[in-house]
Amino acid sequence: MESEQLFYSILPKVVRANQKQELTIKPLFEHVFFKEDTEYEISVVPLEHLMPEGKATPCSFDRQEVAAIYGKATAKPQGGALRFSWFFSGEQEHLIYVHEVGNESEVIGPFHVYSLCADLFDRFPFKGDLHMHSCRSDGKEAPGYVAACSRRIGLDFMALTDHGQYRPSLEAQGAFDLNKLGLKVFPGEEVHAPENPVHIINFGGKFSVNDLFRGANDAQYRKEVGALEQKLPPVPEGVDRYQNAACVWVFNKIRESGGLGIFCHPYWQIPSGYSPSVRLTDYLFETQPFDAFEVIGGYYRHQAESNALQVARYHEERARGRRIPIVGVTDAHGCEGGELFGWYYTIVFSPSTEASDLIASIKDLYSVAVEAMPGEFPRIHGPLRLVKFAYFALRELFTQHDELSREEGLLMLEHLKGDASAQDKIVTIKDKTGQSVTGFWAEK
Repeated sequence: MESEQLFYSILPKVVRANQKQELTIKPLFEHVFFKEDTEYEISVVPLEHLMPEGKATPCSFDRQEVAAIYGKATAKPQGGALRFSWFFSGEQEHLIYVHEVGNESEVIGPFHVYSLCADLFDRFPFKGDLHMHSCRSDGKEAPGYVAACSRRIGLDFMALTDHGQYRPSLEAQGAFDLNKLGLKVFPGEEVHAPENPVHIINFGGKFSVNDLFRGANDAQYRKEVGALEQKLPPVPEGVDRYQNAACVWVFNKIRESGGLGIFCHPYWQIPSGYSPSVRLTDYLFETQPFDAFEVIGGYYRHQAESNALQVARYHEERARGRRIPIVGVTDAHGCEGGELFGWYYTIVFSPSTEASDLIASIKDLYSVAVEAMPGEFPRIHGPLRLVKFAYFALRELFTQHDELSREEGLLMLEHLKGDASAQDKIVTIKDKTGQSVTGFWAEK
């Protein structure tokens, strides 16, 4: 971490683009300070050189030359802090440098500020995993344990999505007083329709789709899928008409439940080949009955090729002009084994962590998928403007959030062990955790 992040605060860090904004730089410890009655020069370098009107784009490697083009501000400390105003041009990151007037040998900086257009400024970044398993299917730990571990690694929302089972996700919710948590725990399930190889996630739905084709419901399910087979257009050669209709039926039911229907891991390689077939995958992208695509799925290191293919497929579909909402998930089957859990996740830029806001934001293309494998630099996939801001968020906004989330997660685990006071302790830091990110925004 840069010393400027450790020893100083700058607020706000996220501002409106193309507006003037007052900022405050404040030393946090006694070994760093601004000298009283001393004038300081502040220069702001827009990272992308998106210029105010009438200014030429700089062509220089010298920071001072570039800063001179944009102009400079001066300020004297007030109460130990520097306050200054600046017009932040365009949607981009800005680097801020400070030094005493006439003494450029000791420059403090860079500090980092991001200016956002109105649509993105009105949203916050929330981290979540929409596809995980517990010991109620083929995972290792109990539902509540998976939820607690999700908060421990810094997630803001999660859903347990056991194979063919909705009830474990309700068990994860019931393990806690949800009003006392900073983590949003949503219902979910992995849907496996009969004779259909396509894996589909129901995220946030208010009822189980798996239950709609079980036992006495099987006949009605087959009747409805059969009717869809007749109603849907003819499928291309190589596409199983029933499987396509079954997928459409599942995605429709998820939407009826108020959930998000996610098309999972189409380049999952099993001994018999890719599952599902490439022909069916092609047709699902052509007709797009799903709400979101699992562009990053829970593959182990030796399976990384599958994620690479899914990313390539996403970009190819986008190049064809298709709107493809995306998520990144772990599909983790254990929290403590050191494999998959925490490696992948989604950042959703949303007004809140309410299910309706998250789902609408994903559908409206305000999400990115993150690969954060241990020992590797994070790779973020999605629309370019979101990817750029997501990197800024990981680097500049989430440090304290992740520390507080870890504390909350550990308290959730203590609650599961029987500590009756643990949830009340979470309440005392819950708001602080939320403000640790949203507090970087300028007033809305």
